[in-house]
Amino acid sequence: MIRLLKSIRNDERGTTVMEFGLMITVFMTLLLGIFDLGQLAYTQAILNGAVQDAARSSSLESGDTTVADTKVAAMVALSAPGITVATTRISYFDFADVERPESWNDVDNSGDCNAGESYTDENGNGSWDEDVGVSGNGGAGDVVIYTVTATYDPLFPNPFMTGGSAARTLKASAVKKNQPFADQAGYGSDAGTC
Repeated sequence: MIRLLKSIRNDERGTTVMEFGLMITVFMTLLLGIFDLGQLAYTQAILNGAVQDAARSSSLESGDTTVADTKVAAMVALSAPGITVATTRISYFDFADVERPESWNDVDNSGDCNAGESYTDENGNGSWDEDVGVSGNGGAGDVVIYTVTATYDPLFPNPFMTGGSAARTLKASAVKKNQPFADQAGYGSDAGTC
């Protein structure tokens, strides 16, 4: 019996299989992680370039936002099949107006338009807004923030990591000023109360 135990203890047959079994998980995690990061970086680079190009073409008088959005979706689909793309455009009269609230008489110094305080409805939507921007591509000379959010399932899902198979979300933005192809429309001057 002792001789059998000594022979089993000294027997190294099968160690390669055991070592391979222990190391394959680590190796596959690293390999799939590298592939996933590569796809993420490449898709983000394509998205950034496509968004800049679409924002520029949309700022021209002849610009077509539908065609520009379709082109962005087609470009990023090359590196991430099945990707879904959502776009937004917010336009402002000037760069100084970006994320500026509509003018109001802040009687109680609260920083919010409330309790019957009067405001100027600059974007013409009938209510006070913390951001004076208007949804859409705007008109001649307007500043437009174009944002694209893209979501895709990874080509190389990693079952060995938490969230390794979850969808990835990328975002890119571009700020452009539309060409002055006509007179620029100003903000409204209607008054209201909060």
